[in-house]
Amino acid sequence: MIEGAARAGLTARGVIYVLVGLLALQIAFGDGGEQADQGGALQEVAEQPFGAVLLWILGAGLVGMALWRLSEVVFGAAGPDGGTWKKRGASAVRAVFYGFVAYSALSFAAGAGGSGSSDGRSRDVTAKALEMPGGQWIVGIGGAAVAVAGLVIGVQAARRKFHKHLRLAEMSRRMRRTVDFTGVAGGVARGLVFAAAGAFAVRAAVDFEPDKAKGMDDTLRSFTETPAGPWLLVAVAVGLVLFGVFSFGMARWRKV
Repeated sequence: MIEGAARAGLTARGVIYVLVGLLALQIAFGDGGEQADQGGALQEVAEQPFGAVLLWILGAGLVGMALWRLSEVVFGAAGPDGGTWKKRGASAVRAVFYGFVAYSALSFAAGAGGSGSSDGRSRDVTAKALEMPGGQWIVGIGGAAVAVAGLVIGVQAARRKFHKHLRLAEMSRRMRRTVDFTGVAGGVARGLVFAAAGAFAVRAAVDFEPDKAKGMDDTLRSFTETPAGPWLLVAVAVGLVLFGVFSFGMARWRKV
């Protein structure tokens, strides 16, 4: 049961990242009407034929992802170090995150809409946090943690740390090369997005301006303002699509 939930969840994650990457490509090429985040991806699904049915399926998969991560908190993850508090804590964070994404998908499916853009949520949460005693420190430390997590995600992807989670002996050479390519390129792009979003949160804390905090959509759009122009966003967007493809491979070959 848990294995099925995990594989369904990884597949649903793949769909979300492929759609976010495609939406980001539209922004890079001047057609940026949709949000390049989970909300935009869910809206894209909702607009397809049988969109409501697809959203229910996607939401069920994401619920499976949250339950799988929750089971890792309770029983420990696969692998020799899966029962450590570090691994359990990371699984708990992932369980909460995917539970929220699942709620958004199911809300769309039920016709209630989503919970707003990631940018609006980021600004609202940042504004409330800054009003608390020691709010600047809370936001700054939180942003720094997200930025460091992004760097770790990128470095681990580049070092192919995901190999330890895969049943490599059962994979063909061609499949292994495909998973390696999508895992490295996709993981580095995903890590870059997290690192940039964390950096914006730190800046919002230092300047005491919640509007400087950015969700995924605004973070992706900010890549067009670099010296590389829209081409950096193109590279990151393609990377996110590749991470979605990598998630499909993980759904098939991951140890659970």
